[in-house]
Amino acid sequence: MTTTDKRRFVRRAATIAVAGGVALAALIWLAARLGDFGVPATAVALGLYFGASLIFVARIGDHHPFARIGAANVVTLARLVLTCLFAGVVVQIAEDSLGPTPVAAWAFFVVASLAAALDGIDGPLARRQGLVSDFGSRFDMETDALLILLLSVAALALEKAGAWVLVGGALRYIFIVAGWIWPALARPLPPSLRRKAICVFQSAALALLLTPIITPPVSGLLAFAAFILLVYSFGQDVVGAFRGAASQASQAFRASHG
Repeated sequence: MTTTDKRRFVRRAATIAVAGGVALAALIWLAARLGDFGVPATAVALGLYFGASLIFVARIGDHHPFARIGAANVVTLARLVLTCLFAGVVVQIAEDSLGPTPVAAWAFFVVASLAAALDGIDGPLARRQGLVSDFGSRFDMETDALLILLLSVAALALEKAGAWVLVGGALRYIFIVAGWIWPALARPLPPSLRRKAICVFQSAALALLLTPIITPPVSGLLAFAAFILLVYSFGQDVVGAFRGAASQASQAFRASHG
């Protein structure tokens, strides 16, 4: 793309991001009309979306290798809108002003489930349109990670699982920090059906904890099963990253001494 084309492309991305912000504001207004959605919850939801969408717009011009934004990235942005709305819900839960009444609990579940369900759409859309990119994969992965973290916090706040559930929610961010220490972990992860399937299971399991029909000790067991699978998945990624780094180092050594 020329510099002018790139600017137009980034402006289109910014317009889509603004539309997402308007949609989020409308959802917040509706949530406030239907129940308790106060100023702190609104500030967290809008602030989180503003920060995430700003990163989206700032990086897409340099890291998305196509002239079209693509429907997949739009779907992921819609998931981000719902995830940020859920962040406000989590604030209300933590403040004990939006208790786990049956109606509220099912509302939590619907929002979280819709955000998780859309995760099965963006990947196939990108492949169908021929717009698969590292940028789209990373955007999708970070939106997944944010939703799982928020679902973990909600599970703890609703007393559906112990504090250990936060470790599962934070694993993606622990992995990122570990990449600062061990560069092998900072390399882009290859596509993985195993990783995607476990992520979907993790999101679905944690979303189920929001419903009034899943209570301790079943809720704790379900969360723990999802946690174990997530640890296994991250363990596989860690082993694969170090093996890949060792293989590349070995090839480079042989090439320099061949």
